[in-house]
Amino acid sequence: MKKRIITGFALMLMFQAYSQTQQTDSTSYKSQKLKIDEINLVSSYYKQDGENSAVTGGIGTEELTDISNTIDVKLVKYGSTGKKHTLDVEVGVDHYTSASSDRIDLAGNSSASSKDNRFYPSLTYALENEEKGTTFSAGVSSSSEFDYQSFGGNVSYSKKTKDRNGEFTARFQAFLDQIKIIKPLELRTIDEDGGYPSESRNTFAGSLSWAQVINKNFQLMFVGEFVTQSGYLGLPFHRVYFTDGSVNQEKLPDTRMKIPIGVRGSYFLGDNVIIRGYYRYYTDDWGINAHTLDLEVPLKLTSFISVSPFYRFYSQTESKYFDGFERHTAADEFYTSNYDLSRFTANFFGAGIKFTPVNGVFGIKHFNTLEIRYGHYDKSNTMSANIISINLKYK
Repeated sequence: MKKRIITGFALMLMFQAYSQTQQTDSTSYKSQKLKIDEINLVSSYYKQDGENSAVTGGIGTEELTDISNTIDVKLVKYGSTGKKHTLDVEVGVDHYTSASSDRIDLAGNSSASSKDNRFYPSLTYALENEEKGTTFSAGVSSSSEFDYQSFGGNVSYSKKTKDRNGEFTARFQAFLDQIKIIKPLELRTIDEDGGYPSESRNTFAGSLSWAQVINKNFQLMFVGEFVTQSGYLGLPFHRVYFTDGSVNQEKLPDTRMKIPIGVRGSYFLGDNVIIRGYYRYYTDDWGINAHTLDLEVPLKLTSFISVSPFYRFYSQTESKYFDGFERHTAADEFYTSNYDLSRFTANFFGAGIKFTPVNGVFGIKHFNTLEIRYGHYDKSNTMSANIISINLKYK
């Protein structure tokens, strides 16, 4: 799950000044100058704990906290031919502390990965022909932290039907990553302790989707994906303890293929209630099969307040490479004690509340939405987590 809570209100004064000076466009005018269309400030606080840390061989604390802040700015203009150009700039910064990563060195000395910052900017450009109902987009992204560096790219194409009730989308993504090989302290050689070599991990993903308006109340979307990975697919500081008590480094295959397929639906039950449902089936060649069921029911309480209770159920089978503490043997070709690859079920539930006051949030007209969400996550293997997030929208 995404580990994301709020800063960014310091930018509010700048946006307030902008909103006071911005001229309002008429409904028929399409600006040919690049202008701010929407800004989202999203922050979250995430905290988890459990007793199955992969760093210590499937036992021990999984305690982790993560504070995340992102700003997403959408800029729009119309070209001389009437086509819509959209530029989406997003920048995110996370700060986390991890008690489990601190156990890379069992002697108790603080490890480099016990706390870190992650910086992840992205840039996406989209060109939409509203007359023909086509959109082409392309984007690049990056994510960096102490022991991990990722560069990504994506392209997509979508086409709406003539009646605008259906839309086909094709998307391709690629991520080229570098991982520092930080082994558990007792498994390092003298040369490795002086510096960390790197290994590559490449991920390529393609997806096809079809969205269809069935009638004025009911909408459906079908999504199919195909994902391939190659390179170093484990984490170098994950320990595995064999039945003889010896400690080893996690070893996993250098290729993986994943196939998720899903269906999403929305039903408008009158003007004040929406029922949103989602189901996904997942399978991969590491032996995992999984099911996800998701339900969210936004309820409009007043003209400017709505609440959205949600629930998600997830279950998966065990990877053929997984076993617990001191259960693997030297005869195993591949081995891991990472409980993310074990058999488990999980429940995630909570609610959000959204404010859309007529005069704007904090009395600033263009800050039109404030949303606060809380969720609690429980896994059947003792891990649990809580997350609270805040989203402030400027439009």
